[in-house]
Amino acid sequence: MARLLPVLLMILGAAAGLGAGLALRPAPEPAPVADDAPDPPSVDVATEIFEFPSQFMVPVITEGRIGAVMVLTLAMEVAATERPQIAARAPRLRDSFLQVMFDHANSGGFDGAFTGQGSMTRLRRALLEAAQSRMGPDAVFEVLITDLIRTSS
Repeated sequence: MARLLPVLLMILGAAAGLGAGLALRPAPEPAPVADDAPDPPSVDVATEIFEFPSQFMVPVITEGRIGAVMVLTLAMEVAATERPQIAARAPRLRDSFLQVMFDHANSGGFDGAFTGQGSMTRLRRALLEAAQSRMGPDAVFEVLITDLIRTSS
């Protein structure tokens, strides 16, 4: 019994230390909330929807060949005062948007479940960044994907 007492005290001490550690551990930090939606324009800014007059066609390359073609129709929520400048720079915006969509296609963004929230959010965010880099953050507030079709070849 004399040899068993130190072992029991070690086990009791370890259990007490474990219990105290669990009881006194700090609260977990809350997970950061992803705010995928862009900030809406301030109340005093009038906005309009600028629709691109023609569709965007993006090839999806599979094993060195065109496996499908994505056809997208895009629109942007823009400041009403910036609409003439945006219309004048529409070809440059199309070029930027096509480059973003080519990159998205080459990284597998249009493969599998391409309409999943994660894939679409990444595409919208990249398109918005491209538009804002061309026009400025006070001119373009959101990019809208109004039509999306995948045609297999």
